[in-house]
Amino acid sequence: MKKAMWDKRLTEMFCDICIKEILKGNRPGTHFTRDGWLKIMTNFEKETGKSFSQRQLKNRWDALKKEWKAWKKLKGEDNGLGWNPIKRTVDASDEWRESRLQVVPEAKKFKTSGIDPEFEVKLDQMFMGIVATGDEYSR
Repeated sequence: MKKAMWDKRLTEMFCDICIKEILKGNRPGTHFTRDGWLKIMTNFEKETGKSFSQRQLKNRWDALKKEWKAWKKLKGEDNGLGWNPIKRTVDASDEWRESRLQVVPEAKKFKTSGIDPEFEVKLDQMFMGIVATGDEYSR
């Protein structure tokens, strides 16, 4: 199986398709139903022209979830952080960033770029309510 190559556009389309299925009730708990995955695969191929397997799509879902959790942990309770559109990351002092990275080492990749607010809204729709920022599920 060829490795799935994901760019920003494909990732955003994938998120939109997943959100549609969530809103239709095809993820009753923490996982999509078999039918939900089938619809995601079908719609993804229809909209992108790319045929990815369920495993490839699930791997992308898991990777996005991991990234989202690290981003939320990095930001922590600091809701007042600004977004720097030029640097494409949170507007914070180096001291703040270093202290947060001590707590959330998996967020190192966000040192140079982050998740922009618009995309974060999509990820929130996908993972909020099934992933608490600790290791506990909130459903």
